Amino acid sequence: MSTIRLQDVTKTYPTPLSLIRNQAMPNHEDDGALADGTLAALDRVNLTVPDGQTCAIVGPSGCGKSSLLRVVAGLDTEYTGQVFYDQQEMSGIAPKDRYIGMVFQNYALYPHLEGQGNLSFFFKIRKISNKETEERIRITSEIMGIGFNTLLDRKPGTLSGGQQQRVAIARAIVRNPRLFLFDEPLSNLDAKLRTQTRVEIKRLLRRFAITALYVTHDQTEAIALGDQIAVMRAGRVEQVGPFLTLLQSPVNTFVAGFVGAPPMNLLAGARIDDARLHLAEVTVALPAAIKAQVQTGQRVIIGMRPEAAQLITNNMPAADGLRLRGMVDVIEPDFARRTQLLYLRSGAFTYAAVVPIDVPLGIGHTVEVLFPTEQLHFFDEISERRIG
Repeated sequence: MSTIRLQDVTKTYPTPLSLIRNQAMPNHEDDGALADGTLAALDRVNLTVPDGQTCAIVGPSGCGKSSLLRVVAGLDTEYTGQVFYDQQEMSGIAPKDRYIGMVFQNYALYPHLEGQGNLSFFFKIRKISNKETEERIRITSEIMGIGFNTLLDRKPGTLSGGQQQRVAIARAIVRNPRLFLFDEPLSNLDAKLRTQTRVEIKRLLRRFAITALYVTHDQTEAIALGDQIAVMRAGRVEQVGPFLTLLQSPVNTFVAGFVGAPPMNLLAGARIDDARLHLAEVTVALPAAIKAQVQTGQRVIIGMRPEAAQLITNNMPAADGLRLRGMVDVIEPDFARRTQLLYLRSGAFTYAAVVPIDVPLGIGHTVEVLFPTEQLHFFDEISERRIG
């Protein structure tokens, strides 16, 4: 097991800027294009994963998640910066000598070999004895649980997607790796199998305390498996931390608008005047902590978590906060949590609010919600960085 550290890792592709901008990319501000016309898959990435912890990596498609895994694994060597396993700098060390276990989205099993052959391949190329190989496979089969033995005599083509992924995970475990790398391993499975396999992966990670990098588009997976979560955009790591830190204290509007389901509401166009916040026709007194960090005339973006919304009723006492009146545009019930997610439209603004499911509401209804002052988030409109 190892502590993994990336220091100023940059990976670029010599793609002409003109070509990048002609490839149907609607927004080029964050596409990773550099001034010299190259495309940055990774842009000065600094990341540390402590020994035995799992770091889940999330971000939009094309942000560099898989590129980061390839660099850590040694599959991609054309980069600048440094990658360390503990104190060992890994440049020049081949992937086969890094003792990593990698699990891919498409399983990557050898189709002509049964499960036993897929698990033993690592030992054969290292000329490890059959006795030791069989013992390691036996131990791994016990770890993988009931029914895994029945997969060892079958070729991948005869297995379901979930069964193939179990074999792929076992192949990663059997070599006793110092590092696990997962590249969206559950994305090809149906919802039930995703849940079952996610639980199995978490059990294995906790049992062995093996350092792991886990790339996923699914925030549920990231929350369940990651001791920490790294949010990436355009080849950069925007923020790293536990999920609750990212949720409650995002460093910028990108993280705020990406993390969470639903993500934070972000309303632009607010301004500061005389220690008060002005948003359209609404005025709110600033919290003391924010008042000291803003200036009159400053433009800000206001963030509100949908879960912080309070539905205002006739007998509700007045409270400090941002009060917005809007028309119900969409309703999404969540029967398990006994809530409903409202998408509201108020003039030029659209925002989400979570309210109790037993409140009778319909499309077109007008409601008023309060977002308490202490749960408002403030971001500078120009830099998009968090204030406070």
